[in-house]
Amino acid sequence: MNRPARTAARTAAAGVTGVALALGAAAAGTAAAATPGTSTAPATVTASAADVAQRWAPIHYQDVDQTGTNALGGRSDYIAAYDFDGDVDARNNWENTGSHPLAATAYYSVLETGTHWFVTYMFFHPRDWSDSIFDTEHENDAEGVMVAVQKDGSAYGVLRGAVTVAHSDFYSYTPSGSTWGAGAETVDGTLQMATSPHDGLAHPVTAQEAKGHGLKARPGYDIRGDGVVYYPAGRAEVPEHPDDRDVSYRLVDVHAAGGLWALRADSRLFASHGTFAGDASGSCGDGGISCTQNSANAPWGWDDGNDGPGRGALATDPASLAANYFRVPEPLDRTYVSYPF
Repeated sequence: MNRPARTAARTAAAGVTGVALALGAAAAGTAAAATPGTSTAPATVTASAADVAQRWAPIHYQDVDQTGTNALGGRSDYIAAYDFDGDVDARNNWENTGSHPLAATAYYSVLETGTHWFVTYMFFHPRDWSDSIFDTEHENDAEGVMVAVQKDGSAYGVLRGAVTVAHSDFYSYTPSGSTWGAGAETVDGTLQMATSPHDGLAHPVTAQEAKGHGLKARPGYDIRGDGVVYYPAGRAEVPEHPDDRDVSYRLVDVHAAGGLWALRADSRLFASHGTFAGDASGSCGDGGISCTQNSANAPWGWDDGNDGPGRGALATDPASLAANYFRVPEPLDRTYVSYPF
């Protein structure tokens, strides 16, 4: 979409977004005024899982590297849908990265307890690539973040902590003013918040490195030169160039009918439980770089082997993971209202 057309689309959608999230702005004010750990009067409108996911979706900084053949001029660092090429064959994604639009998409799941919402976000890239013979690369890549939101009587609660996925390591963060502290794991830094120009609300800020796409709270990773800034604004836009600083991404429910979780046993998409399929076809591994196979994981396959709980718990049992990672002074209910996994 060219700039005038994209601007018009944003303007048309802004009114819808503003109406949908106006309550969120009021709720944020209520949460800020409330004493930490106490409840305010129950909200008259209960937010849906999709609304909670939209409210706390990250403003996302993606570093872009344009060097090397496999960079495709920066395209290899753009986030995309796992089926960006119109099929669910994960073994042709490397080859198709340069020939299909990489419309910005992120995936989410929400698990709710009586006291908290836990929202997991996944950002997908068709390539984890390198231009160094001392590194490896592989087809498909998926990293993400889980945010923990305490219910406080407002429509969307108050954000207390986050855990990000950078390859096979997890990193934990708390926003300024959070009541949460270090538990079994140290807190790795402050989760920055920034106001989105698309909805006027404060969102957590995350960032991914170029090439390998590890994800941390900004500035643990950051844009180093060229990069794309993605905003959760409800539309799947394609960056106009590798230094586009205002690109909207859409959220897709992992548990949607026919979606990622429904396809978990589809051998075209997954090589094994929680592990995306990926081979060494195309240019993966050219130039003496090692190309590994079946090397990307879905949220229910994410694992930090040095930490507890076990594989996939960040998405499938986030209440237990939060209770392990953080010191949580308020009651933390670990019984889920519903359990889609």
